[in-house]
Formats: sequence, C-alpha cells, structure tokens
Amino acid sequence: MRWARTALITVISLSLFMFVWWLVAEWGVFETIPTPQETFAALAHLITDGDPLTGLSLWTQIKSSLTTFFKGTLMALIVAIPLGLLLGYVKVLNEFATPIIEVLRPIAPVAWAPIFIATKALGYSWGPGLVVFMGMLFPILTSTIFGVQRIDSSWIDASKTLGANRGQIFYKVVLPASVPYILNGLKTALGIGWMCIVAAEIFAQALGGIGNLIYTMALNFYWSYAFAGIIVVAVLGLLTTGVAEQVAKYVSKRMGME
Repeated sequence: MRWARTALITVISLSLFMFVWWLVAEWGVFETIPTPQETFAALAHLITDGDPLTGLSLWTQIKSSLTTFFKGTLMALIVAIPLGLLLGYVKVLNEFATPIIEVLRPIAPVAWAPIFIATKALGYSWGPGLVVFMGMLFPILTSTIFGVQRIDSSWIDASKTLGANRGQIFYKVVLPASVPYILNGLKTALGIGWMCIVAAEIFAQALGGIGNLIYTMALNFYWSYAFAGIIVVAVLGLLTTGVAEQVAKYVSKRMGME
C-alpha cells in the first residue's frame, strides 16, 4: 500500500499547489501570472495549433530542446566519467586537478552561455549544448571521483592477493563499484541540465526550443503560453530525472549498495 499512500500525498500536494496558484492569479498579486485554467488552455493550443506567433508546434520545440539537452548530456558523460575515474584512482593527478575543479565548479553554467553561443564554438548549433555540458559536468565528475575514493580498500587488497595487476583492479573492481555513484551524479546533473536549457535557448534564439518559446511568449505578453512552456520544461525534467533515479536505485540494489 506504499504506492497508494505516495499517490494520495502527491495528489493532495499538487491540488494545494494549484489552489494557491489560482488564488494568487485571481487576486492579481502579480499581473503576469495567469490562472491554471488559462495556462492549460494555452498548453492545449500549443499542442494542437502551435504558438500564436510563429505557428511552430510544441513537438517541434520539444524536439529542439531534447536535441540540445542530449548533446550536452553526451558530452558531459564522455568527459566526466573517464576523467572522474582517472582522478579518483590516481591520487597525484587528483591533487593537481582539484584546485582547477574548485575554481571552475562555482561558476554558474549560465555565465558560459553568451561565450559559447556568440563565439559559435563547435558550430552554432552546439553552443546551447555546451552550456548544458558545463552544467552537468561537475556533478557527474565529483560523484565519480567520490565513488572511486569510497571503494572498500579490502576489495583492492583481495584483488592484489589474487594476483590482479593495476589495470585489472581498475576494470574489474574500481569501475563496477563506482557505477552507482556515477548514476547518482547523473541524476543530479540531469536536473541542472534542464535548468540550463532556458538560458541557453534564449541566447540562441534562431535555434528555437522550449526556452526560446518561453522567452518569446513572455516578451510579447502571452503570459499563459510562457507558463505553459515552463510546465513543459518541468515535465521533461521530471521524466528524465525520474528515469535516472529508477536506474540508479536498480543498479545500487544489484551492487548491494542498498
């Protein structure tokens, strides 16, 4: 019955949120906030007829955002996982790399948006993906490093006793044991990646996407459509992070981490 309790709490929580949203909109506390009814009507219009300015369908905008998102995710995985495994495994390299990581990590990913897009790094279409990459890089990197460093030393000692060399220990002990931590870092990174989408697509307006839709609608005072775009981003974020969370739980259980 645990799922029923979770479902009930979710329904009550969302209902309360919708009620408060409706009150705020009806009272006119913020003139730019549409009612839930207006927002979902705009969302339905986006699905069936596209946005009121360009006529582009919602699915076209979603496809553009997903393309940007997965480009950034792919780059982050390719860079962060091998680098994190290496830095976690080789102590000297970690000591040299830590100051660089700590200097770059606090920089907001949005700060990179005008640079990557204006300079057309890797081609104009890759600029927004690079912003997502910067947002996702450090959560995956630091989680991977942490996962390697948390490996029980007795596992490594046992492997050495059985005659395993350094390379075999890395591939057969370090890498598998780090997977749950990598997936947890990925789960966090996915949420941050969606936060970066809006800013990246605002700067790269010619490429479209949900972020550009939100910006364009708000700029032209189509507030209900802008809020509908925000809902779409929230749903996409929930879907991707939800899938990642389930995968992380499954792998952690298989690895005996839970």
